[in-house]
Amino acid sequence: MAPLSPRLSLGKVGIWTFALDAQPMSKSQEAAAELESLGFHTLWIPEAIGREPFASAALLLSATKSLVVATGIASIHARTAATMQAGQKTLTEAFPERFLLGIGVSHHHMVKSLHKSVYEKPYSKMVEYLDVMDGGMFVASPPTTPTHRVLAALGPKMLKLASERADGAHPYFAPVEHTHVAREILGADPILAPEQAVIFETDPAKARELARKYMGTYTRLPNYANNLLRHGFTEDDIKGVNGSSSDRLVDAIVAWGSLDTIAQRIQDQFDAGASHVSVQVLHSDLLALPMHQWRELAKVLPDLNAQNA
Repeated sequence: MAPLSPRLSLGKVGIWTFALDAQPMSKSQEAAAELESLGFHTLWIPEAIGREPFASAALLLSATKSLVVATGIASIHARTAATMQAGQKTLTEAFPERFLLGIGVSHHHMVKSLHKSVYEKPYSKMVEYLDVMDGGMFVASPPTTPTHRVLAALGPKMLKLASERADGAHPYFAPVEHTHVAREILGADPILAPEQAVIFETDPAKARELARKYMGTYTRLPNYANNLLRHGFTEDDIKGVNGSSSDRLVDAIVAWGSLDTIAQRIQDQFDAGASHVSVQVLHSDLLALPMHQWRELAKVLPDLNAQNA
């Protein structure tokens, strides 16, 4: 099946954050409205053990005027395919061209412990799920504009599927080298919207310490670890000394330093083939809103937009 529709306009740089889930919804809505006013066109929200993403997306969309809200990533194990497509169509009808459904197969431990389901044959499961989504019934008022979706894709097979059955891919926790490979597999037209973690800290020791706290969750997950191995990192890079990732891996996953240094890493993602970069700002309190850093990042939006028009 061809991509569902022409590419959704995401803008060049978006914000990926879990921090909104930790705030009262009224405060999250205020933050989303400010991000929109700062020039960010897309806001990525996760699904794990926080808010239900379709309900959260509806509330954030209602508090903004043109902001696109994307799920990064809604799990196929959290709801049936029929429910997923109904949620997508409900939001698309209410907010035309402003909702992007990002879906993925999640991870073994999340599927088993949280959803009490079985994690097996993730590629085949995704194909089957997309088939049911595309054939699902929806007798409510339909959207007047196309629906849009991207897949959480790291490996070659899932990336190829993203080019054939979705608008593109949303890779997470991957180095810039992955973006180059992903673009080759996807082809020229599909969305390629990698997540890029950043830290506004110029002291190497402090920056890497914070980065490792964030990375520890992901380096233990086989999907991410296997992807890093595909891109030339070693078991020692991933596990390191006493379970801490190597400086080489830390620096490849997390861009830290001055605003100019962070802007250069975002540009590196574009140079490697990204069509949109979803920036996740990390700081010492991972649940606090990094409003200051988001405002700083907004200062380089005009240059990044101009360079990658």
